[in-house]
Amino acid sequence: MKTKISIIVLLMAFIIAVSSLFGYSKKTAFAEEYNEVKSSCAYLIDADTKSVIYSKNENDKKPIASMCKIMTLLLTFEAIERGELKTEEKICVSENASHMGGSQVFLEANADYLVNDLIKSIVIASANDACVAMAERLCGSESVFVDKMNERAKELGMDNTVFVNCTGLPKPSQHSTAKDVSTMFAELIKHKEYFNYSKIWMDKIPHPHDRYTEISNTNKLVRFYKGCDGGKTGYTNEAGHCLAASAERNGTRLVGVVISAPDSKSRFNDVSSMFNYGFANFESRTIIDANKPLEIFANIKGGKQEKVQIIAENNVKLFGKKNEKRGVEFSFVSSKNLTAPIKKGDKLGEIIVFENNIEIAKVNALATCDVDEKTYFDYIKDIVFNWALI
Repeated sequence: MKTKISIIVLLMAFIIAVSSLFGYSKKTAFAEEYNEVKSSCAYLIDADTKSVIYSKNENDKKPIASMCKIMTLLLTFEAIERGELKTEEKICVSENASHMGGSQVFLEANADYLVNDLIKSIVIASANDACVAMAERLCGSESVFVDKMNERAKELGMDNTVFVNCTGLPKPSQHSTAKDVSTMFAELIKHKEYFNYSKIWMDKIPHPHDRYTEISNTNKLVRFYKGCDGGKTGYTNEAGHCLAASAERNGTRLVGVVISAPDSKSRFNDVSSMFNYGFANFESRTIIDANKPLEIFANIKGGKQEKVQIIAENNVKLFGKKNEKRGVEFSFVSSKNLTAPIKKGDKLGEIIVFENNIEIAKVNALATCDVDEKTYFDYIKDIVFNWALI
């Protein structure tokens, strides 16, 4: 049975300081007065807490064109994280992949290309040929890869999304929503390696025989909007002009999505306008820093030391309107039967954040150092020490 240890008193001074900074509203739309978006569907969230700042027809099912490639990239970076794919690996491009058409970097059939260059081609140039080459490398065929895309979408709660290909080229029944796109894009940008590609404005993709394809970023906000460091455009006649993008200012990261804008300029203007509204009126603050041990200790049985200081596994942020006062409380819930030996980084329990007695965040609590198991001689020393005190 878990033991709950309240740390409200220990952190009261910190809580008061935090409370005076801003408010928090989990997954709540704030922008009742904002209505400047021309696109048919739009969604703006805080990337860390997923708090909704603005929404417009966010659950309408629409074709999303090349924004499907967000899921293609997500599966790619997850494969890299698992060690199943390396950026320096070379992939032999099939005839099928090289003949995809649409937006492409003109990969040569039966030629080898670095994974690094294929990712760059997808992120910057929205290359269909690179997408299919990656899908075939990861799953053997695009159709099996698409099955994985749909499985991952379900895991992320994207219940209004169906993928039919990995490129976003028009096909019946392929659709998503502004809300679902924001979900997968927020998941993609958790992979920091993504930004190594998404910030690039112009580059070249090398081919055999000293041939190059020059590419430029389809997401113009990377160059023209302060703080924007990633995004994915999309366009087909059926989908209209689409954009998912992210921008960060002063520790606050937003994700904005629009579907079916009337023209290319409007999609960039709509997302820029949503970002402007978000940054002007809201902020995200770190209240638990994963780099700083907390003044909280977990009791350890049978250890050379009886307690060990904890640290959060990840940052905990609160998001809300600027200058709105709100109070929060923290509790440490220890795992049962914590017994030595303990290694640095072992999970010791959970830190839970409450607002008005409602749980709003949870993070694993980790050990800050090793705790060795007591030896026979340690027990003898304890007996001698305690005997001396009698």
